[in-house]
Amino acid sequence: MNSLGTAPHTARQPTMSLSQPVNPESSWQRDLAAAIRNPKALLAALGLSEQEIPEISAEATAEFPLLVPLSFLNRMEAGNPHDPLLRQVLPVEAEQTTVPGFTVDAVGDGAARQSAGLLQKYHGRVLMIAAGSCAIHCRYCFRRSYPYSDEPKRLRDWEPALHQVAEDETIREVILSGGDPLMLPSPGLAALVECIDAIDHVDRIRLHTRLPIVLPSRVDTELLQLLQSVRAQVVVVVHANHANEIQDDCRDALQQLVLSGFPVLNQAVLLKDINDTVEALERLSNVLINIGVLPYYLHQLDRVAGTAHFEVSAETARSLVAELRDRLPGYAIPRLVQEIPGRGSKTSLETL
Repeated sequence: MNSLGTAPHTARQPTMSLSQPVNPESSWQRDLAAAIRNPKALLAALGLSEQEIPEISAEATAEFPLLVPLSFLNRMEAGNPHDPLLRQVLPVEAEQTTVPGFTVDAVGDGAARQSAGLLQKYHGRVLMIAAGSCAIHCRYCFRRSYPYSDEPKRLRDWEPALHQVAEDETIREVILSGGDPLMLPSPGLAALVECIDAIDHVDRIRLHTRLPIVLPSRVDTELLQLLQSVRAQVVVVVHANHANEIQDDCRDALQQLVLSGFPVLNQAVLLKDINDTVEALERLSNVLINIGVLPYYLHQLDRVAGTAHFEVSAETARSLVAELRDRLPGYAIPRLVQEIPGRGSKTSLETL
């Protein structure tokens, strides 16, 4: 270990870029390259016309481009303009409406930034913006306007953040987020994880990722071997909002993570007309539990500009979770929470 408390690998390759060129032999990178990026192509693939969804917005698409992997597309119901997966990714006119209380940085990321790429909101853990891109563009994204261009791109750029983590022995957990950390090719991800893993007081490395859900081919042998080689406990937190997402290759990818020995948790966001019924939430929890994934959080929508049409009232949210308690065992019920900037933890909405 060097003076930064990081692995010698950092010193040997200080200019290494974490994002390598596309590897033609990589199945997941081929799948990502084939993703749909045009609303008309998305509708055509589903047998839908623009007349059936007149609220599609070119302005919203220009501001936050559409991106949908084919695996996720294949889980949508053809001919259904109200499909809950389609509605998570479709750019619509409502995104252009200014609504009081909805801001660019609704969760206080800017105030929590400690150094390049490093955020700390809660005691004992920090979050690293490991990548500035995702494999899908969810329209309710709370970081849709995050200044990713300001964050590290090379391993050398991470040295101040790694030094800060190494100097603070109260930090026991490092969360890799973004964007999505699994957008890093495995060699780049391995280099960053190796540096974190070399800091003795870091007990856990947590991955916040949607790729196992939307781009399941990312969960390959190379990734599993990488994660299994880590000294610290690896925790994988995925993000699915509807049971229809947990099908076929997605279900297989999640089971691979579970069977490889990693705790796998799911975070969902409560979204109007997508999963805001007790039946939808119950089915999601049952599908997750049945493959060994623990329902972790049900998030109240982060009030980010452009997302107000997804919001469900806190009263409705509490009522839904109360109904879940009558239908599911305790371990299958996610905690209803909201992120409020400046607080020392997520805020439970069930007790308010």
